[in-house]
Amino acid sequence: MSDERDCELHAAKEKHASWLVAKTGITHSQARELIDLLGVGSLSSLVREALLLTKK
Repeated sequence: MSDERDCELHAAKEKHASWLVAKTGITHSQARELIDLLGVGSLSSLVREALLLTKK
């Protein structure tokens, strides 16, 4: 059961990462790192931080 849950969580993270890449133009690696730091619960925070990365 844990393996199935881990697989679902990984799939959700990848889906969010792909969405974040398309929305903001950051790399997939940056998107995964942001998701690891902030979680997937707050999309607005993820977008804000991603946009800050694009300005650097």
